[in-house]
Amino acid sequence: MSQRVLDGWAFLSGVLAVAFGVLAGELLAGWLSPSVSPVSAVGSMVIDGLPPGVKDLAISLFGTADKVVFLLVMAVVIGVAAGLAGVFEAHRKNAGWLLVAGFGLLGAAAVFARAQGNTVALAPPVVAALLSVALLRIAIARLRDWRTAQADPTVSLETGRRRFFQVLGASAAGALLTGLATGVVRGSVASYQAARDKLKLPAPAEPAAPIPAAAQLEVPGLRPLVIPNDQFYRIDTALAVPVINPDDWQLKITGMVDREVSITMAELLAQPMIERYVTIACVSNEVGGDLIGNARWLGWPVREFLARAGVQPGADMVLSRSQDGFTASTPIEALTDDRDSIIAVGMNGQLLPLEHGFPARLIVPGLYGYVSATKWLTELKVTTFQADLAYWSTRGWSERGPIKQSSRIDTPRSGAAVSSGKLVLAGSAWAQTTGISEVQVQVDDGQWQSATLAAGISKDTWVQWSAAVEVAPGQHRVQVRSVDAAGQPQRAEYAAPAPDGSSGYHAIRINAQ
Repeated sequence: MSQRVLDGWAFLSGVLAVAFGVLAGELLAGWLSPSVSPVSAVGSMVIDGLPPGVKDLAISLFGTADKVVFLLVMAVVIGVAAGLAGVFEAHRKNAGWLLVAGFGLLGAAAVFARAQGNTVALAPPVVAALLSVALLRIAIARLRDWRTAQADPTVSLETGRRRFFQVLGASAAGALLTGLATGVVRGSVASYQAARDKLKLPAPAEPAAPIPAAAQLEVPGLRPLVIPNDQFYRIDTALAVPVINPDDWQLKITGMVDREVSITMAELLAQPMIERYVTIACVSNEVGGDLIGNARWLGWPVREFLARAGVQPGADMVLSRSQDGFTASTPIEALTDDRDSIIAVGMNGQLLPLEHGFPARLIVPGLYGYVSATKWLTELKVTTFQADLAYWSTRGWSERGPIKQSSRIDTPRSGAAVSSGKLVLAGSAWAQTTGISEVQVQVDDGQWQSATLAAGISKDTWVQWSAAVEVAPGQHRVQVRSVDAAGQPQRAEYAAPAPDGSSGYHAIRINAQ
């Protein structure tokens, strides 16, 4: 057996041994700690350590698919590292398994941090490491026996080869079966799902006003006025969606309060709920981007929960904490004024979907999500901006994050071929907590023309618009701008999303024929 062939079998042995161990750990985590798995914990730790620019680039390149891309890259990296561990073990006894054990310790540390000290959650990474090490050592030992048999006529070559492939086959079969089982367990989590299925959304004490008939324009290619749950954008720091048993969930208020208070899911659902249409946006949304959506939210006003605790003088911020470790710093006035910030439990008439924050999340009109829209909510800490820093505040983003007034062309798409003559443009504009009073469009360097505004829902939601323009044959540049209800025009100067949100006029290019 040549050295190249030996290294190849050793590499494959490492990959299969670690794959079996990692998947077994994920399977065990599905039973013991569904909200925190070894892979998601390590991945989240890596993401937390990346420079902010890398994360911004990933979101700009891949949008809501950024987590899928990261997991694929992570799988490749783990596979290569596992294969190299196999090669190291084949070249020098104990070198490879010690490397695998080191990664196991890293996984345990990551899980312990994410699970907030829950020792039960340590079992999956420990089991993953032990299985990976054991299989790797056995496989490489059998590989050495096979190689020895080739040079020693007193040893059966067939026996050595067979024993190696038995270990290799067992590792492959184990990885496949545990992978399938993990998918089933994590896809169902029966006890958690049963608890969720028992929950019923209460009727709102204050229902949302009916949407005016003229609020939704019937223009092909225009995005819906209310985005369905399965089409709503998702940007967060959770690699795996936390699975939370609503029977065990509690939301607590801590910090600068007269008394610490908490509330269970049953108690929360018993509160007088309000229902509001609110448009929320991600600060990473580029000009004209789709990391923004409008939905009908049901929840309990945050100000009422804070009043139970009694906010102490001097507090100017609430640090909200997610089950996955994310934190957001919200100006306290945004949670206590009349803008109807809520602890949301419902979205478009349904319980919050898992990926959008079940059991509860924050919805704060007028602020970007990174300072307000915490999902999988577990704690509200009343504090100050000076005393506490939130997740993104330590990564170069601004402190308070008000959503900037903006407008967007939905149809036609940039680069589209259209017919010359009359062309219908349509899109949305938003200026949360203020509202939109006017939208204008421009073709090339011509005059700005007023668009027709739809009826709109409220000052906290986007409004649709349409405009008919004349275009001659050829290439054209079309752009849009808006004016809010206070008479403030949209900012024309372009700014990238970092550090406080993008700005500038959205422009498209079309080819009229």
